[in-house]
Amino acid sequence: MNIFTKYSLQEIKTLRTVVKNVHMKHYPTEKKTDKEADRILETISPETLEKLHKLAVDYGITNL
Repeated sequence: MNIFTKYSLQEIKTLRTVVKNVHMKHYPTEKKTDKEADRILETISPETLEKLHKLAVDYGITNL
């Protein structure tokens, strides 16, 4: 699945923020890139991405 065809740029930025803060919290700072976050996002199932985005919106997580 390609997340870039389903989500808007703003939604992708929100998902990247969540991935960087949660899934990549133990990564070195220089490794927390958009490219690496996108690689992680593309491995997540569509249903999980929907839930992740909904939680991000519900909790007011935006691009930090």
